[in-house]
Amino acid sequence: MENQYAIEMLNITKRFPGIIANDNITLQLKKGEIHALLGENGAGKSTLMSVLFGLYQPEEGIIKKDGQVVKINDPNDANRLGIGMVHQHFKLVECFSVLDNIILGVEPNTAGFLQKAEARQKVLDLSEKYGLQVDPDAIIEDITVGMQQRTEILKMLYRENEILIFDEPTAVLTPQEIEELMQIMKGLAAEGKSILFISHKLNEIMEVADRCSVLRKGKYIGTVNIAETTKEELSRMMVGRDVEFVVAKEPAKPTDVVLNVEGMTVASKMHANNAVKNVSLQVRKGEIVCIAGIDGNGQTEFVYGISGLEPLKSGKIEFLGQDITKMPIRKRSVMGMSHIPEDRHKHGLVLDYSLENNLVLQRYFEPEFTNKAGFLKKANIRKYAERLIKEYDVRSGQGPITPARAMSGGNQQKAIIAREIDKDPKLLIAVQPTRGLDVGAIEFIHRQIVAHRDAGNAVLLVSLELEEVMSLSDRILVMYEGEIVGELDPKKTTVEELGLYMAGAKRQ
Repeated sequence: MENQYAIEMLNITKRFPGIIANDNITLQLKKGEIHALLGENGAGKSTLMSVLFGLYQPEEGIIKKDGQVVKINDPNDANRLGIGMVHQHFKLVECFSVLDNIILGVEPNTAGFLQKAEARQKVLDLSEKYGLQVDPDAIIEDITVGMQQRTEILKMLYRENEILIFDEPTAVLTPQEIEELMQIMKGLAAEGKSILFISHKLNEIMEVADRCSVLRKGKYIGTVNIAETTKEELSRMMVGRDVEFVVAKEPAKPTDVVLNVEGMTVASKMHANNAVKNVSLQVRKGEIVCIAGIDGNGQTEFVYGISGLEPLKSGKIEFLGQDITKMPIRKRSVMGMSHIPEDRHKHGLVLDYSLENNLVLQRYFEPEFTNKAGFLKKANIRKYAERLIKEYDVRSGQGPITPARAMSGGNQQKAIIAREIDKDPKLLIAVQPTRGLDVGAIEFIHRQIVAHRDAGNAVLLVSLELEEVMSLSDRILVMYEGEIVGELDPKKTTVEELGLYMAGAKRQ
């Protein structure tokens, strides 16, 4: 078997200012296998894949395809070699349609005229064949994150790539979509495509991968056959210690109402129907209320309404007994509302700001950080940032001065969580708080959220992770097509029953 490997990355080293992202790493992908790449946030997984896709050039090491040494200078070279990549943060043109994004760069044309009809048919055939439902005419900025991801996968399939890189593909999907994606990946591998699957969700790796290579802090730890390992063993290789998979918490002791929503209706940007329809609910001190539902059922717009990102069509919001329905966002924030947003790039960070400036985004005007003349107290900001970076283990090449966009997705997420929880808000709205985090970080964030609740504050959690919903919440409200269709007690319900409510097959 001279040439059983589709791709070999041999002794790859990649450096950035202040950090060796990949330190002499070797990775071998067999033909037709699903090979998982596992590691903590900032372990160097995405960097390694970006080297393979031509986005970065390694300082040392070589890449072989089918046994031959190849030079990949840019993603066009990668595409010519049949390598495709779905990035953790999608590389889509927001104002283009789904179809335009899929064919971008390989537009079918006759004598220079665009032939969209045949491209459209090919996209529809592919989406049918692989169960990737998309609307080819929808504009990217209007569609759910799950659909954006399907668009990215179709982009690879449209180019007939044979080596497929999935970078954290399930970080933004619902449980049902994850199940579908797993089936799609198995189908692609069965057709002879070779898949590199970056993840830190151990259940998924156990279910779908043939082999798994583990990175820790930029170094290669080892490769194991999935059939011969356990979840515990993988997590130990990944974080270097044992991890608790269950959230430890006392029963909730809810007291006064912090958030009272009456008859909230929010318009939809996608279609004529309303995204949120006449929703009423309450969240009290000392409890974690979770809104569960499949992505795109109005949870996003509901949170936008409460946080002030979208106006209400009708209804009323009371926070700490005060009507805040028309209150500006900053006032809500100053009153004690924190929001960990779903889209960390659009609403969570200013990517070109430094980490320290992002950490004081909502507090820079406070006396601690600004003097009477209106000048920032840089030393105080630095000290504050350094404390949060240490407490929340936010890893970045240059510490507080690192630009936010140079950090890994998981560490960007940790920075947002640190900023929002450290304000000690009366109401913490946490949307997908552990999306894209590794098991060690998830364990830590869950503890922080429970401690926040135990300190007598209210938490409104929106999550698509069923395990998180079941283990973290005190009450579950299921949202389907913009309405609350059920209230469940996590101690008395099952994942299956919750799934039925989420799919709209059952309502109270």
